Amino acid sequence: MANYIDAFVLPIPQEHLNQYRDVAGVVAKIWKEHGALAYFEYVGEDLKLEGTRSFPEAVAAKEDEAIIFGWVVFDSRETRDLANKRVASDPRMVDLIAPLTNPSRVIFDAQRMVYGGFQALVQST
Repeated sequence: MANYIDAFVLPIPQEHLNQYRDVAGVVAKIWKEHGALAYFEYVGEDLKLEGTRSFPEAVAAKEDEAIIFGWVVFDSRETRDLANKRVASDPRMVDLIAPLTNPSRVIFDAQRMVYGGFQALVQST
């Protein structure tokens, strides 16, 4: 059976990248507790290819922002849907996310995040 993934791209201010990484590490463990098989986040390095729209353009990144690309692997969409509900209601998430979304110093802005769920098309290992 092919896996199902949630993928996302988002900007994070460079100066808060370490704080974001620490939170993402804990969030990864929570996702796995609720059904994810694996959790990955990467920071952009080589983000422009002539003739294509870049990730920074897609999320309206500012000069001082890093681009995060991540994905969460599930065994099925049904497992993903259940995990999404469980993570959303996990009380640990409130304390983890609150400092990142504080209006006086927004580190994570969900309205600038690109997100989607994907079923397998081609898998080659």
